[in-house]
This record gives sequence, C-alpha cells and structure tokens, in this order.
Amino acid sequence: MSEAREYPTALGASSKDAITLLGHDLANDVMGEVGFGELAFWLATQRRPTPGETRVFEAVLAALADHGYTPTAIITRLTHLSAPDSVQGALAAGLLAGGSRFLGVTEDCGRFLHDVLAAQESLPTDDAGWDDLARATVQRRREAKKFVPGLGHHVHKDGDPRTPRLMAIAEEEGITGPHLALFAAIGRVHPEILGRTLPLNGAGVCGAALADLGLPLELLRAFALLARTAGLIGQLAEELRHPVGNDIFLSVDLHNRPVDPDPYLPPSL
Repeated sequence: MSEAREYPTALGASSKDAITLLGHDLANDVMGEVGFGELAFWLATQRRPTPGETRVFEAVLAALADHGYTPTAIITRLTHLSAPDSVQGALAAGLLAGGSRFLGVTEDCGRFLHDVLAAQESLPTDDAGWDDLARATVQRRREAKKFVPGLGHHVHKDGDPRTPRLMAIAEEEGITGPHLALFAAIGRVHPEILGRTLPLNGAGVCGAALADLGLPLELLRAFALLARTAGLIGQLAEELRHPVGNDIFLSVDLHNRPVDPDPYLPPSL
C-alpha cells in the first residue's frame, strides 16, 4: 500500500466535530457573520476585505449579474428545455458561453489597463497627466487598428449606467486606483482621437475596479462568471414560472434547413 500523501491547503479542513475555513470556525465565525461576496473575496486573496472593498466588490458582482436575454441566458434556457432533469447542465452551458464578447471584456480590460500601467516608469499624479497617458494609449491602439477594451456598447450607446455608479462607489470608499483613473481618462480623451464618442461599458469598468482591488488578473473572468451564475439561476427560476424556452426554439425558421433529397421521407431535424 502506498503512503498517504499530504496536500496542504490554507482554505479549510474538516474534523469529526468541526469545520475550519480560512483559519476560522465555519459554523460559529463565518456562517451568519460573513457575506457571500466578502467570503469570495477572502477565499481568492487569503485576506479579509475591508468594508469599503467589500462594497466595491459586491457592486461589481451586481453589475455583472445577467440582465435580459443575453446569449448566455438563452443557452441556459434552451439547455433546460432539452434536459430539464439537469439544472447543472443548464447552468454550465450558460457559463461556458462566457467568452470574449460576453463577460470576457472584464478580464480583457483589466489586463489591458494593467499592461499600460506596468510599462510606465512613474504614474500620473493629476487628471492632466492621466489624460496624456490615455491619449498616447488610445493613439497606439488606433495605429495598431485594435479596439480599446471596455470602450463601446451595443445597447448603451449614450452611456452605460453602471459605469458612473461604480466609479462613484469606488470614490466614496477611497478605492479609486490607477486602473480606474486610466479608464476614466480614456473616456475623456478618446473622442478627439477616434472622432466619435463611445461609452465606457460596465464590463470594462468592472475589470478596472477588480484590478484596483488587487485581485488576480487571471481570475477576473472567474468573478464575472460568479456574478453571472446568480443571474442564470434567476433565468432558470423565471423559466420555471413562465416558460419561454420552447417559444425561442420554435422561433427558429426550420424551413431554412436543407431539403431532404427524397421528398417521400419525413424532414430530418
């Protein structure tokens, strides 16, 4: 028989009589005492967030929860229609659809801002300095014929309501850092370079805020998925109350499918 191996973890452990989580008694010190958003932050960083950090982090989670018939929501509903016995499958399908166009912007923007900041010998100390850095940044992206992550929205063309609200919350809590400062400056200066005004979108400002909170860049999309999970549960709950999945399925024009070569055979689906 091979020797038992140890795999150390700082997250928690269980014994016959107790469960510990992050060095605290789960039942007595965590349950009913620590909110879920605070706990998620704590688990990811191994440090308990301040009340201000918790407020900003939970505002990000609320901003990224599903709101409407996005592709992730539709996929979740259709998967539930196909396999109503597998709620985990429906949730997983929606989460797997979180990519470069939906949810991925949070990670892309956070990484983009971080890379720009990391390349600076020193950071600006006033709005004028941030505007200069933002101009140079947007100009480089334009010359490279690349989009600026977090700039533009297919629905909120005149301004994403989440963006000023999250910036205000961060300001109130004293957590506005270099990522949010650069992102705000991009919003101010890009029209003079691009020749048009585009909104700073909610997914982008969430990425900037998460980066300012010091959360790992590799996990920024994971936090977006955490938020979207709650939204998808809401989609499933509404699907149970007012089913529309079958109507969405039937709205697809099946007549556009290739015609069977043998007209006497039933059409294949």
